[in-house]
Amino acid sequence: MTCDGELIAQWREEEAPLLPLLHSFHERDGYLSEDSIRAIAEGLKIPVAEVFGTVTFYHHFARETSGVKAPRVCTGPVCRFRGGPELVKSLDNATPMPCAGRCDEAVPVLEGGKIRVGQSIDTLETRPSPLPLSNPADFEECVFANIRKPGRSVFEGYKHTGGYEALAKAREMTPMDLRAIISESKLTGRGGAGFPTGKKWEVVAQAKGEPKFIVCNADEGEPGCFKDRAILDYDPHAIIEGMAIAAHATGATKGFIYLRYEYPDTFNTLKRAITDAENLLGDSFTLYLRRGGGAYICGEEGSLLNSLEGKHPFPRNRPPFPVTHGYNDLPTAVNNVETLASVPPIILKGAEWYRELGLGEHAGTKLVSVSGDIQQPGNYEIPLGLPLQTLLDDWCGGTTDGKSIQAVTMAGLSGGFLAGDDLDVTLDEPSIRAKGAFLGAAGIMVFDDTRDMVEVAHCAMDFFAEESCGKCFPCRIGTHRLSERLNGSAGPVGETAWLEEVRDIGITMMATSACGLGMAAPNITQSLVKYFPEQVAAHLNTSANSRQEQFQ
Repeated sequence: MTCDGELIAQWREEEAPLLPLLHSFHERDGYLSEDSIRAIAEGLKIPVAEVFGTVTFYHHFARETSGVKAPRVCTGPVCRFRGGPELVKSLDNATPMPCAGRCDEAVPVLEGGKIRVGQSIDTLETRPSPLPLSNPADFEECVFANIRKPGRSVFEGYKHTGGYEALAKAREMTPMDLRAIISESKLTGRGGAGFPTGKKWEVVAQAKGEPKFIVCNADEGEPGCFKDRAILDYDPHAIIEGMAIAAHATGATKGFIYLRYEYPDTFNTLKRAITDAENLLGDSFTLYLRRGGGAYICGEEGSLLNSLEGKHPFPRNRPPFPVTHGYNDLPTAVNNVETLASVPPIILKGAEWYRELGLGEHAGTKLVSVSGDIQQPGNYEIPLGLPLQTLLDDWCGGTTDGKSIQAVTMAGLSGGFLAGDDLDVTLDEPSIRAKGAFLGAAGIMVFDDTRDMVEVAHCAMDFFAEESCGKCFPCRIGTHRLSERLNGSAGPVGETAWLEEVRDIGITMMATSACGLGMAAPNITQSLVKYFPEQVAAHLNTSANSRQEQFQ
């Protein structure tokens, strides 16, 4: 067994040492003891209280002996209807965990360094994550064009299918010309924010400070989103190539892939891919892999950067922005997995080719994760501007058992619900924002006409309340108050007063929260009230009767 001093010596001089050091102790001992926390704090010269606060913030660092092996069962919005809660009760020492990114293949159970999936104890098994389904309409793809080819995930297979040709071409171009191609393609951030990628790279390139960094945000924690997992599992070299091109375009010499904890198999795939690509990357760009500890908020770029730096992963106040003051206050381009995977094909085929992949005036493609009450859940690469109904009915086969679609979520949970006539939208930001939602990372969860939408909304708000980092009180308090209103445990039961209070809480959160979590969470209650007033009224009536019975 490796001793404390050896582990600390191994990581102390590395970039972003805290997370890998915590994982090393966690895997060696099966948990993080107080002695381990003190040793890590002393070794990295970080106050013990700060390390303890950081450790306990994350979901998956066990604090009890052998805790790393205790099953954690997904009970997210899809898995809760597929046997997740029942598995928690059936498995010894099991605890629930938020959405673990296998919504297309419920229910994932995380045990140490392995994932099993199944909807009962008898069906739990280890198997690879699902490949993206074939494009049924023969639209030309960008990101998924080669992902289904055998051997694509390994270095030689990637090169055999055209991999790293874009990097070779990029290295013959000037950084300015590279940035111009990306800008002309109209590629925007595919993680949800939609910021123009070329513009971000331009600011990093012009910013003062060395070294510069490229950070791949692979902390895919939004419930109902699992598109990045598919790329990372089956096309990891596309990310490495995209990051290397981004480095050349911006002058960055170092990069990080920050991967969510719940993808242990993906971590091993990426680790092998980075090792295999080292000689090709050369000395000009050094790439590091870091695994998170389980925190939805680390998908927010400021929180992610703080996590890398070993700080408490609170969101950062902006400005300044990461493009000028990112990792260690140095210029940093934080890009999503899908964004980076789009870069090599654009360099090879050109900006105009990419723009014309979209429908109408929309540029490019978008990866969409579809799950829930649908016949063919999975990841699809669609041309931006595709009608939502075409995706759900023609590509995904409609709902199961001939039921009707009652509602879908947009942007995982963050975009709230769409229902009724508003399902007649196209999959692009202008169309969806006109209905009061947004496309974001494009996780679409489908709920058929048998689901209680107040219960679904309560599950969603419980998630936001649990994942709120606690930095700002509008989000910290507001998510809990909305959760209480949705389960009937507190607040007014009169419909007018309830609606007014829920509306006021939501408006306050949207206006004053420190980051996107608190701003987006009220979309759930606002869209619930908009589309399902009868279900809200029935819920309030039930809550009123229940409270009366308690006092009789």
